[in-house]
Amino acid sequence: MRQRSLIAITAALAAGALTLTACGSRDSGDKGSDSGGTTVVIGVDAPLTGDLSALGLGIKNSVDLAAKTANKKNYVDGVKFEIKALDDQAQPSSGQQNASTLVADKDVLGVVGPLNSSVAESMQKVFDDAKLVQISPANTGPALTQGANWQTKKERQYKSYFRTATTDAIQGPFAAQYVFNDAKKKKVFVIDDKKTYGAGLASTFTAEFKKIGGQVVGTDHIDPDTKDFSAVATKVKNSGADVVYYGGEYPQAGPLSKQIKASGAKIPVVGGDGIYDPTFIKLAGANSAGDLATSVGAPVETLASAKQFVADYKAGGYKEEYAAYGGYSYDAAWAIIEGVKKAVEDNDGKLPDDARAKVTAAVQNVSFDGVTGKVSFDEFGDATNKQLTVYAVENGAWKAVKSGTFTG
Repeated sequence: MRQRSLIAITAALAAGALTLTACGSRDSGDKGSDSGGTTVVIGVDAPLTGDLSALGLGIKNSVDLAAKTANKKNYVDGVKFEIKALDDQAQPSSGQQNASTLVADKDVLGVVGPLNSSVAESMQKVFDDAKLVQISPANTGPALTQGANWQTKKERQYKSYFRTATTDAIQGPFAAQYVFNDAKKKKVFVIDDKKTYGAGLASTFTAEFKKIGGQVVGTDHIDPDTKDFSAVATKVKNSGADVVYYGGEYPQAGPLSKQIKASGAKIPVVGGDGIYDPTFIKLAGANSAGDLATSVGAPVETLASAKQFVADYKAGGYKEEYAAYGGYSYDAAWAIIEGVKKAVEDNDGKLPDDARAKVTAAVQNVSFDGVTGKVSFDEFGDATNKQLTVYAVENGAWKAVKSGTFTG
C-alpha cells in the first residue's frame, strides 16, 4: 500500500543521511547492557499517530512480538532483539528523517516499514547508502522494486529494499477481473487521491478493466485533505456507472462511499488494501454493505500457518489489533532475524564488523515458513507469495469472498 504525494528530498536531509552512514556498521564488540549478550535493534517506521495509526500500530506490535519470540527461543545464540519504533505520520519528510535516525543507531541491523509507498520513496536511498536492510509489510507501488519504467523494463535500484506484500501490478488487475467477471459490473467510475499508491493502483485497475471489456464512464480525483466529496458523488450518479473504483485509503474512502450512496447512486465502492480496515466501515456507514476491497495474501485467521501468531498476539496483551499487515510485519521482522542468524553463524558465533551488509545479503536468500506462508524474495526484492483476497462488507464487517492471484 500507500502514499501521499511525494515530497522532494531536500539536499540538507540527503547530506545528513550520507554523513550518518559512517556510523552504520555494527561493532561486533558492543554488548547489550543488561544481558551480557549482543543487542540487535530492529527499527520500525509506520504511522503511529493520525488517521492511519490503526495500521501502523498493528505493524509495530507485530514486529515487537517477533523480537520477543526470538528472544524467548534464544533463536540467535548470544543475541537479544529489541525494537525501535518511529512515527512517520504517513509523511515522506518524516519518514526520511526517521531513516536517518535509524541509520545513526549502530545497533539497528534492519528496519520494518513503512506503510506508505510515498514514504518508502523518501527512505530507500538513505537505507541503501548505509547497506541497512529495509522490509516493508505493506508497500505495493511497483516502482519501489522494479524502477520507474517497470511496465517496460524492470530494473532494481536498491538492493537493501524488500517487501513481504505483493504489488499493485497484480492487485489492480486482480480487482478488475473480480469486478468484471465475478461481480458482473461493466461500467466503472474511477477515482483516486493523486498520491503514489492511489493513482498507481487506479491506473493498473483501469488498464485491466478496459482490456477485458469493461467501460470507464468517468474519472476524477479527490483532495485527501477534505471530507466533502459531494461534487464527485454527483458526477458518479450522473455517469451511469454500476461500480466505483477508488485508489486511496480508508480515511477518505469511507466518507466517499457514504456520500456516493447519499447522492442516490446505490452502487458499490471498490478499493485496494488501503481501504481494507474496519474504520472504513465505520466511516462509510450502514449503506456500505456490498462495498469491496482487495488486500494482500489470505485472511490471517484462516491460515494454519498463522494460528500460533494469532494466539501469541492475543496473549501478548497488545491494545491494538494486528490489523491488515500484522502477519506480513511479523514475517518481515523474522526475515531480518534470519538474516542476523546467518551473519552470526558465518562469523564464528558473533556479529561481523560489516553486519549490515552481511544481513542485507542474507535476507536476499532467506526462505522459511512464515505466518503468511512461504517467505522468500525474488531478484527485485519482491515477495514470491503473490496471493490476494477480495473482501466484501457484510453485516458491518469485512468478509473474505475470494482468494487467488492475477493471471494475465
